[in-house]
Amino acid sequence: MTDAGYSIPTPIQAGAIPPALQRRDILGIAQTGTGKTASFVLPMLTLLEKGRARARMPRTLILEPTRELAAQVAENFEKYGKNHKLNVALLIGGVSFDEQDRKLERGADVLICTPGRLLDHCERGKLLMTGVEILVIDEADRMLDMGFIPDIERIAKLIPFTRQTLFFSATMPPEIQKLADRFLQNPERVEVSARSSTATTVTQRLVATHSKDYEKRAILRDLINAQEDLKNAIIFCNRKLDVADLFRSLSRHGFSVGALHGDMDQSSRTKMLASFKDGQIKLLVASDVAARGLDIPDVSHVFNFDVPIHAEDYVHRIGRTGRAGRSGAAFTLVSKRDTKFYDAIEKLIDKKIEWLNGDLSALPAPMESHDSGKSERGGRDGKRGGRRNDKDRDRAPRPSTDQAVAGHKSDTKSDDIPAAPEPVVAKAEPVRPERKADTKPQNAGRNSNRPAPQPYPANDDNRDRRNRYRRDQDDGPTPIGFGDDIPAFMLIAGKA
Repeated sequence: MTDAGYSIPTPIQAGAIPPALQRRDILGIAQTGTGKTASFVLPMLTLLEKGRARARMPRTLILEPTRELAAQVAENFEKYGKNHKLNVALLIGGVSFDEQDRKLERGADVLICTPGRLLDHCERGKLLMTGVEILVIDEADRMLDMGFIPDIERIAKLIPFTRQTLFFSATMPPEIQKLADRFLQNPERVEVSARSSTATTVTQRLVATHSKDYEKRAILRDLINAQEDLKNAIIFCNRKLDVADLFRSLSRHGFSVGALHGDMDQSSRTKMLASFKDGQIKLLVASDVAARGLDIPDVSHVFNFDVPIHAEDYVHRIGRTGRAGRSGAAFTLVSKRDTKFYDAIEKLIDKKIEWLNGDLSALPAPMESHDSGKSERGGRDGKRGGRRNDKDRDRAPRPSTDQAVAGHKSDTKSDDIPAAPEPVVAKAEPVRPERKADTKPQNAGRNSNRPAPQPYPANDDNRDRRNRYRRDQDDGPTPIGFGDDIPAFMLIAGKA
């Protein structure tokens, strides 16, 4: 631990390591950035000193919600256990099965994986879980959010009941409490901070903004430029599409920026994280895939471009800064439609967050134009081809009635929203000429004994309109027999 830079244990480490060494189940609750990873890695290194894993039968299992977290725990094992000869296997998506199978064939003392990839190997017959002695479920609340709980329950049935279980989470909603009660046997509860609390080293501020994305992007750029002590920052968005849009916007404005979201392949995600950690890029626009457990100690700022829908995600997002006793700053852009979300956040953390430069009631009038609307495409507010949505059309200035009649156009135009077109004056329909009576009998040559239909009066428009669709009807009397038009075959005399 001294080689890794630790001199004294953190509160969660001091509370969790002694009972873990006694083979007791642990329920650890602590805010992010307090050293939870070391609180289960260090006792595992001691407990695994004796014995050796057999092929395809791991001795311990660590479940992580994301690939990045799993890879980070594997790095911690290499750092903390450099003097231990333990085989560590990392099973995550986006990596070849063949390479992972070779590691399992050699025997894995520690198996670190995401639930989906673990079940894939089990279904292929490459893993036997009956030898697992220790099960670690890390970031359990994130497992719940990502829908991994059914997979966790399936995995738990494959592992011996006599295992030791270490259960860690930064938040403890009721669903996770029920899950812990089902998996843990008489656990030692280690809670070193209030539930769902945020670090005191992080300065939190709310920034009022309008809901239009181009206005939010402009405010975000001004906010970034105003931070004199900004070293690097993570900017969180709720959707992967917004991550891509904001990344392109900041790139066009000359910022050193990268992007990270779940649709990227694993090699691209790994390279992007490495570039951010090494300082090659200054800003990282990310989805919540980067909100849980990523250990980047020197992140100075966090910006929430979107208010998180789940209040617990706010705790994890701003936990990327202010880690290990360092100071940090977190800014959240809030519009009027986000009111219920930040109310839920303040209720969860039991703290009022201060506003920067006034709350929503102090917002200026909406911007009439923006500088990047014509160059940026793909955003929710992107007007492809210069088209406008209905709200913009309603907000555009309209000419008065007198100007419209006189043929004048409005002289006021913005850079991005054109003036409304002239209202079109409806033309009067021409008067329909009277219909002349048709005195010529219809079908005279074919059926002469049929009386000719009498024409309707010229001024009876309704009946004339109805007759337009009944011109093929036969309103005359039904003829008897064939009339004058007897077919020739009927005139042939029959045989006597």
